[in-house]
Amino acid sequence: MGLQEDVESGARQYRRVVSGASRPETFQTDQVRRLIPVGALAVAVAAAVGNPSSAADLILAAVAVAAFALWAYVPNVPLLALSLAVLIPVVVAQRSGQLEPLFFEACLLAFVVAGWSRSLLAAVALGLFAVASPVAVSLIQNPSEIAVGNWVMGIAIVWIFGRVVARQSRLAAELDAARRELAEQTLLAERRRIARDVHDFVGHGLAAVMLQVTSARHVLPRDREAAEEALRSAEEVGRRSMHELRRTVTLLRSDDEARTAAPAPTASEIPALVDEARAGGLAVELRMRGDFSHVPPAIGVALYRITQEALANAARHAPRARTMLGLELVNGRVSLLAETTGPVVAGAASERERHYGLIGMRERAAALGGEFAAGPTRDGWLVRCELPVEDEGSR
Repeated sequence: MGLQEDVESGARQYRRVVSGASRPETFQTDQVRRLIPVGALAVAVAAAVGNPSSAADLILAAVAVAAFALWAYVPNVPLLALSLAVLIPVVVAQRSGQLEPLFFEACLLAFVVAGWSRSLLAAVALGLFAVASPVAVSLIQNPSEIAVGNWVMGIAIVWIFGRVVARQSRLAAELDAARRELAEQTLLAERRRIARDVHDFVGHGLAAVMLQVTSARHVLPRDREAAEEALRSAEEVGRRSMHELRRTVTLLRSDDEARTAAPAPTASEIPALVDEARAGGLAVELRMRGDFSHVPPAIGVALYRITQEALANAARHAPRARTMLGLELVNGRVSLLAETTGPVVAGAASERERHYGLIGMRERAAALGGEFAAGPTRDGWLVRCELPVEDEGSR
């Protein structure tokens, strides 16, 4: 339970980190939104201080500032309403030609509609509305006292800047979402790998121990020496399984990436694995063709674990059957065939438990670009696996 709790605890902690990963971006967006009214207020104050104006013009400037504040702090304020509430007071306040700096409010509005519009069409339409405000002022002033071209260009440039900022924000959000999805997939793959390893170490070890204990129980009344030998073998298998489990837990808990891992099983150790199965009472015949001493480590581990699972399944579900295990290495590909022929023990395990081993074998083969198939035959059960071997020394 300790390993399972560690894995689940790590997963919960990871999910908390992932779920909060988008908060800094949202916080920064809210910060910018809250700063817009501050900028609008600064523009209004600067325009009023630097240019004598009437009380009515000051009220118009205050209306624009209030509109920005309402949009910043009240959700779902329509941008069209904001545009009208800002541009109309700004344009009307220009009738005397005294508050030209107030056009910076139109620049702020262009930035807002460019960055917060839900569609490009809306952003363009509201941006054109802001750009047209200097033209409208030139029509109500007689004679016109503002630099229409300069303000049109300035508002347009700010709108473009707002679109660039909005696009960068969207790209950053998409990149963050892709990163979190990749991290989740990595976590899922790691959990699957841990599940396979725990299944191999614990499940196979317990199956071998139970097989030896059952054998000892059956022969105990008539052959105490055979029973003692079976129990001694069960003890040895149990110790090896505990050693494998401790090694796995140590590697999972280690923070030192440079630590040297214990040697992984290889394809050359498969004969010893078959001998252990025979010692446990399973009838197994092994046929190997090819030089497996140069098989790449990843391929060797997969072959060993798939063979281990196939033999363990045969011991659990068909202990009185015969298993033919064939390994062949030719033309840069290694083939594994485990064919069990004989009676199958009914109800040996639940349907879900039987599938765990098959899932693990299929995942190991798929991870190495190989093919895997398993299923019942007329006389028993068949496991077939084929893996590519890229190491030239193995050919």
